[in-house]
Amino acid sequence: MSTITKRYHFEGRVQAVGFRYATRQITLGFDVIGWVKNLTDGSVELVLEGEEEEVAEFIIELTEESPLSHHIKSMSHEIIPRLEDVKGFTITK
Repeated sequence: MSTITKRYHFEGRVQAVGFRYATRQITLGFDVIGWVKNLTDGSVELVLEGEEEEVAEFIIELTEESPLSHHIKSMSHEIIPRLEDVKGFTITK
């Protein structure tokens, strides 16, 4: 298995609906690290690092199976360099 790091960008009604906190809760069932944060334009950034399959399953859980799914209008992602000095998963400002 190989480790992958991705940055996701979510648009829609993703702020002031508990998106970051619910995302943090979902991470408890997965072996991933990274962070989630609100952006000034009203969107949310999610950075995840883990085994490719784990990251893919997490995104399915978040975007298709969680109550958050109906708040997401669009999602994009890109592969980014591995995270350094990051432990666990945090909500950042």
